[in-house]
Amino acid sequence: MKIKIIVSSFLALFLLVGSFSLAEAKTVRVGGYYKPSTGRYVMPSYRTSPNSYKYDNWSTRGNYNPYTGKSGSRSYFGY
Repeated sequence: MKIKIIVSSFLALFLLVGSFSLAEAKTVRVGGYYKPSTGRYVMPSYRTSPNSYKYDNWSTRGNYNPYTGKSGSRSYFGY
């Protein structure tokens, strides 16, 4: 009986953490705009949703942009 409770607790925790992680990685569409300093139109694009974390951005090393296929190259961890 205790094993069932322990397994159920771990499963609930796993699902809770997994759903939180997915919520943090949402995609936001950025509309196109005219940039007066260059006189050019910037095409619409996608980016990760704004939050206080730097390690989950597409530009961070270890991540990749699913729309362009480019790997992240920025290091926020000092390595």
